[in-house]
Amino acid sequence: MLPLEDSRSPMALFDPSERPVAEAAAALGSHNPFLPEWIAVERRVLGDAWIPREAPWHLDPVSAREGVPAANRNLALLQERAEALAARARDRLAEGRSAGDAERALYEDLAVSVLYYRYQDRLHQRHLMPRDGGAAPVAFFAEFAREARELFVSERPEHLMALAFQFRRAFHYIFRHILGGSDAAGRVRAAIWQSIFTHDMARYRRRLHARMHDIATLVTGPSGTGKELAARAIGLSRYIPFNPSTGRFAEDFRTTYQALNLSALSPTLIESELFGHRKGAFTGAFADRLGYLDGRSSLYTVLLDEIGEVDVAIQVKLLRVLESRTFQRLGDSQPREFHGKVIAATNRDLAEEIRAGRFRTDLYYRLCSDLVRLPPLAEQLRGDPQELNDLVSLLVGRLLTGGDPGAVAVADPDAAALTAEVMGCIERDLGLDYTWPGNIRELEQCVRNVLVRRSYRPAGLLSRAASARDQLARDVQEGALSADDLLDGYATLVYSQTGSYEQAARRLGLDRRTVKRRVDRKLLAALRGPGGDAGSPG
Repeated sequence: MLPLEDSRSPMALFDPSERPVAEAAAALGSHNPFLPEWIAVERRVLGDAWIPREAPWHLDPVSAREGVPAANRNLALLQERAEALAARARDRLAEGRSAGDAERALYEDLAVSVLYYRYQDRLHQRHLMPRDGGAAPVAFFAEFAREARELFVSERPEHLMALAFQFRRAFHYIFRHILGGSDAAGRVRAAIWQSIFTHDMARYRRRLHARMHDIATLVTGPSGTGKELAARAIGLSRYIPFNPSTGRFAEDFRTTYQALNLSALSPTLIESELFGHRKGAFTGAFADRLGYLDGRSSLYTVLLDEIGEVDVAIQVKLLRVLESRTFQRLGDSQPREFHGKVIAATNRDLAEEIRAGRFRTDLYYRLCSDLVRLPPLAEQLRGDPQELNDLVSLLVGRLLTGGDPGAVAVADPDAAALTAEVMGCIERDLGLDYTWPGNIRELEQCVRNVLVRRSYRPAGLLSRAASARDQLARDVQEGALSADDLLDGYATLVYSQTGSYEQAARRLGLDRRTVKRRVDRKLLAALRGPGGDAGSPG
């Protein structure tokens, strides 16, 4: 606990030159590490010692091989600065200096950040990476609690231990499994972090950590964009209390998340899987069965994948679960309870499903209090020619190591060779402007195809020409084109259909020379598909 305040004493925990740095260092414990604002905080703390970096943390090929974020050197410097500031303020408190409420709160935020960074590596190595999932005793908790007291931290050490492990899990699953260095991918990582901790981590630490199960999360995006990975990152990063008497976390975090693909089941089986059934409730119900939701405490998370395909009758029952936290097994009238968190995912446009009468408005409004949107791969790749190469490199690493893109050794010759093969095949067979209608999942299968057959041709999927048309339409819908780009694209599209400047000019109401000047040769080649000639249009 902090020493009692003498109300006559000035605020003296930090000198005037230290206070701005202390405020910035303390903010590291409450800022989203995947937002650009984190970089601004780094700069305020480190000043001239800051090592420049352009983008928030993400797993790029260099950090994947070296096993650390590219900004790790800044992180080490931040830790040194925060430790030094906290030590000086702690010594002043021990000497009898005192401060007002605001300065005490600033010191405590700083001390909590220091305590977390001291123990993050041990939590990672001993309780995140092993298969016990935090079920083994935390051998260093007594040391952790002693250091918390020495820093005059007033919050309970067991609460801080639970938060430290949660922060470490969240960073691990978001950083390692949400791939891409684009702004679009960065927004996804930041959104997932907010789904776990909200935008105000200080408030989360004080009071929201035990309430997030009341907020459902809806994950949307096209097929193949990684909705299950986003849901998994949220589900595996929930707050799990720590018991100081046993030295263990209340649950093994790996057992607290379950996913159910609703589109793969009939309505009766969905009800049985979710709610359970009594013996004899339907043909084939030979024994009582507990459902996914049965008896789940607030520490548990259930993913309802493909929620947009669920029958309206089941939607009514799900709405009751979210509103009253109660349900009944099939063939049973006894109310049962579910207190966990619900994550729903869909690739459907729920607004359109509501207009068509296939999805209930009241259920949508129960699910949409927290929205995470996964962008299509084409959106991630737009404007950054290096992004595709980096993603291929990471997927190659995942393929060669059985799942962990960060486990490829430095300068692994097989990884480098396969990455080059994949990029060569993409450029030769698809073109670097291919829009990947199957998104990340398709890119991953492309890597596998090249590994096996040294080629990838998406037979049965969109042709290159159709892909180019879809991309142009998507750009128009998203308002991503300037007026000039829009006219160029439309003129090129019409010319590709007519094959004549005169006919295109008549259809567009433009002069023939204007149409000729506006035709984009690269887009024209894509619109004409393989074998198309954009060299000398007639």
